[in-house]
Amino acid sequence: MKYRFLPLVLFFLFSFTTIDKRNTFSSKRGYITGSSAEIEAVSLYQQLKENQFSLPTLNSFTEAITGFYQLKEKGLVKKEILTIIDFSLSSNTKRLWVIDMVAHQVLMNTYVSHGKNTGEEFANSFSNENSSFKSSLGFYTTAEIYSGKHGMSLKLDGVEKGINDKARERGIVMHAADYVSDEFIRSNKRLGRSQGCPALPVELTPQIIEMVKDKSCLFVYHPSRTYTGNNKVTL
Repeated sequence: MKYRFLPLVLFFLFSFTTIDKRNTFSSKRGYITGSSAEIEAVSLYQQLKENQFSLPTLNSFTEAITGFYQLKEKGLVKKEILTIIDFSLSSNTKRLWVIDMVAHQVLMNTYVSHGKNTGEEFANSFSNENSSFKSSLGFYTTAEIYSGKHGMSLKLDGVEKGINDKARERGIVMHAADYVSDEFIRSNKRLGRSQGCPALPVELTPQIIEMVKDKSCLFVYHPSRTYTGNNKVTL
């Protein structure tokens, strides 16, 4: 009789050990792979506070946090801010999100351009080459602020070899553009396009740059390139 409840006790011990390991991992925010990444992503996604904004898609968010944790683990990302650009969406939609990963809330959701040779309304062709006038996908870290021909701008460092690592050489930066606006969409049936930079609405650019500066993570998503499963960022 004294061993009657042993299987049940062992089951609960195993369950609590599993939960404890999961919580320990979550607090450390280490890099995760496979189905664990997707489970973690869904859990975090459900915690996101929209504020007055919309949420990114679950697919883009899952891909984004997979690399976000990897880059934090390697010390390349110093700030708990994640910016997602979803190039699977129409340029006529607000497809950039700035997310506070500590407070689990969306800080900003607005328009963002793609390169003029990347597509018309939709982005569908990407490049890492100079003078391609195309956008590059993947993970970036935010670098220094400077004042250029577009005013306050933010340099970006692509961290993926062969995918976006020529960003600085190409002059791919976050800057303001008057063609990123509702008015331009009404007149042209689509958002304006850049030479490859993620251009932002003029009135929001200083605020967004202040939010994301100082080694935060920027992720440019498109379903043609994935990171879930056992894939990792190509550093």
